[in-house]
Amino acid sequence: MRASSLATRLFLSATAWLVVILAITGVVLSSVYKNATERAFDRRLNLYLRTLIAEVATPDEPPDRQFQSLGEPLFELPLSGWYWQITRTDTEKPEVRSSRSLWDKKLPKLEEQGVELIAAGIRLGYVDGPEGQTLRMVERPVDLGADGKFLVSVAGDATEIFDETRSFDYYLGGTFTALGIVLLLTTIFQVRFGLAPLKRISEAIADIRSGRAERLEGEFPVEIAPLARETNALIEANREIVERARTHVGNLAHAIKTPLSVIVNEAGVHAADPFAAKVMEQADVMRDQLAHHLERARIAARVSIVGTVTEVAPAIEALRRTMEKIHRDRGIVVEAKADSAAKFRGERQDLEEMVGNLVDNACKWAASRVFIEVLADAPGKPDTGPRLRIIVDDDGRGLSEAERAQVARRGQRLDESKPGSGLGLSIVVDLAALYGGSLTLGGAPIGGLRAELVLPGI
Repeated sequence: MRASSLATRLFLSATAWLVVILAITGVVLSSVYKNATERAFDRRLNLYLRTLIAEVATPDEPPDRQFQSLGEPLFELPLSGWYWQITRTDTEKPEVRSSRSLWDKKLPKLEEQGVELIAAGIRLGYVDGPEGQTLRMVERPVDLGADGKFLVSVAGDATEIFDETRSFDYYLGGTFTALGIVLLLTTIFQVRFGLAPLKRISEAIADIRSGRAERLEGEFPVEIAPLARETNALIEANREIVERARTHVGNLAHAIKTPLSVIVNEAGVHAADPFAAKVMEQADVMRDQLAHHLERARIAARVSIVGTVTEVAPAIEALRRTMEKIHRDRGIVVEAKADSAAKFRGERQDLEEMVGNLVDNACKWAASRVFIEVLADAPGKPDTGPRLRIIVDDDGRGLSEAERAQVARRGQRLDESKPGSGLGLSIVVDLAALYGGSLTLGGAPIGGLRAELVLPGI
């Protein structure tokens, strides 16, 4: 997919939204799971906390009584990460009792870290443990009146929370990665499937331009159907405009040629008069110019027709036979070699006019031989179509570089003894340009002039 294509834009926008949505969803789910894990851990700590508070509140117990292990062996294992601590806070020197696991260490106080009491009358937070572990701790102040005030704390190793959350994040990341890949593949399929009608229209228009079809055919989705209808209507309107232009050109030719012929005839009656001779001379120039520009108008109208294709080999062979017959009295041999697959994207009449002018000019100047070669070239660049090369060589005297430039200009002739108006090559240049082609002159391998005509092919 190209960067400027509609499919690429749809794919990239869908991918961007997909990444954003999955990322946000992943962060939210990870946060929710972490909070759920913390709440479960806190419920466990609160259970131990209530048990300790019940022990503290039991009356008539000796002060040195050892608290039970709360059903958790980790409270008996030194520096296990699970600790409890009871601190009496209403005496000058605080009395501290703690689990065996705490050994001779003490737990920090959440109150001193600025943690506020929550609605349940407890404080919750993370603290650093004796061995550098991160602990999740719950503490609660207890006021027993005459029996004293206490601060009861229970802490557990927060590694359990972090490991659970990390494990969930790994699974979540893997799941979302797989889901993202599936959704991206689905997006690619949807984009290609959704834009398939546009590709079909593009191919159909290419068929029209190449002459394989005359209009857009087939069923299209309701969103695309108006485009197809308007395109077909535009093609029909273009054909009608071309037909009207042809009619106007023909009418103009008849309207001007008749009075021009009258002028020439009247001037011919007084041929000895210098004024009449000048009138006839300028009338001939007008006639040539009129023919040239009317021909260009007629050609431009034909070129604007979409979808015309001409087989090149049959047209070249017909021209070869015709030119050989015309120049039979001089013994000119016309040879032709044409690629059978060569096709011209234009009308046969225009192809015959261009090649006919070149071959006729070559026969006029050839000593004995004219050679025509037709080649079909593949596209040279991605944005250009196939090209058709028609090469006409003769074995005449050839032309210098300056002479080649002169004969390509309209009306310029090197030898007035040769028949013609001198407009042949200029007409070829103009007509080739209208089709997006070109004409170049050079030296022929057989000794004379080479004319190479490049035209659009298919």
